[in-house]
Amino acid sequence: MPILALPDHLVNQIAAGEVVERPSSVLKELMENALDASATQITVDVTEGGTKRLKVRDDGCGIAPEELSMAVSRHATSKISSLDDLINVSSLGFRGEALPSIASVSRLSIASRTDNHDHGFEIEVVNGECSEPAPLPHPAGTTIEVQDLFYNVPARRKFLRTARTEYSHLEQVFIRIALSNFDVAFTLTHNGRVTRNLPMATTRESQEKRLADLISNEFVEHCFYIENHSSTFQLRGWIAVPTFSRSQADRQYFFLNGRMIRDKVISHGVRLGYQDVLFHGRHPAYVLSLFMDPSKVDVNAHPAKMEVRFRDSRSVHEFVFRTVEQALAQTQPGSGIDPVPAQPQALTHDPRGGAYPAQSLPLHQHSGVDSRMAYEAFTQPYQNSSPGASEQNRDIAESPVAFDPNDDLPLGLAVAQLHAIYVLAQNKAGLVLVDMHAAHERINYERLKKEH
Repeated sequence: MPILALPDHLVNQIAAGEVVERPSSVLKELMENALDASATQITVDVTEGGTKRLKVRDDGCGIAPEELSMAVSRHATSKISSLDDLINVSSLGFRGEALPSIASVSRLSIASRTDNHDHGFEIEVVNGECSEPAPLPHPAGTTIEVQDLFYNVPARRKFLRTARTEYSHLEQVFIRIALSNFDVAFTLTHNGRVTRNLPMATTRESQEKRLADLISNEFVEHCFYIENHSSTFQLRGWIAVPTFSRSQADRQYFFLNGRMIRDKVISHGVRLGYQDVLFHGRHPAYVLSLFMDPSKVDVNAHPAKMEVRFRDSRSVHEFVFRTVEQALAQTQPGSGIDPVPAQPQALTHDPRGGAYPAQSLPLHQHSGVDSRMAYEAFTQPYQNSSPGASEQNRDIAESPVAFDPNDDLPLGLAVAQLHAIYVLAQNKAGLVLVDMHAAHERINYERLKKEH
């Protein structure tokens, strides 16, 4: 068979295999285009999980009528024009593949108006054929509508799941983009019903309200804000206290320069920051954003732009790890007050009062530990947050201390020893049961860390 140039429409369909996997992939590309157009309001309207219809409207800068047909041409983009632009790319999109790929596997229409025109213009793309721009009434901004995804690629359409499943994937993309752009208002409608309505969130209070709406109230109640700056990096966001750990990594959101990414270097750095306070097999919860020089990271690793390559991955890993580790170390269990950071100009955070006293200690069968050592073991890690605790610990074996409900000892006062294995203590919240051997291991571990 002779070598032949493939038709443009077939080339776009091949490219769609990498860019367009399901309706959520389409939504990601269209929402990122809207953000690149400086939109402050993005409305998403989907039908049947996006398989039947998916429409994204924004109030961005719009597309000039003479550029509408160019927008659906392969490798046509307004984001970059040279290799230097590609190396320093700061926009979310830049490859010029999304719109032509989407148009090749759906019925696509684009309506847009710029501030320089009194009315908008619309084009339609069906089977790779683009119509001439036609005038129509339209507010400033752009509306892109995708209908019948994969209607002309039956093999791909068979891989789509139920409308409910596709909508769940689509909603996750919507949530991730909304969590990385607090200064933009978002609305999501499914089958004619508004499911998400998010106003702009420019204050810490409104941002945490968005977190509660998109993740859960429980996450907000158990997280605290961190922010760390260096000469090359800035990391800010919310991390949950260790007691809010998860059985799966379903509450982990990380963004790089506003772009949602999946990266092993980042995820390992965060997990390493939790290593001293998290059970094996549990996963931390966080919403974090890292900002750095775009030239120090390659975002052109994959057409979906979810994977990146850092020029110096070790320094990125170290910065993320140390920031999370220091933030958790400065959280005083049971204090209920904001800890004072060691370097306020570099690291600031404001815990919301969550405490994690005993759950990070595993249980082991053990005997032969006297009550004085046991009590000191399970209270010593928390003495810094409880003035007067050390004096009470020294006297506990000889003379029992009467319980005072006003005392703020994280693990309370020992009242009994059970089977020479556990200590039963009482605090303001109720009863605490502690494995003496595990507590003794913990205090030895903390002592070794401090000496090191």
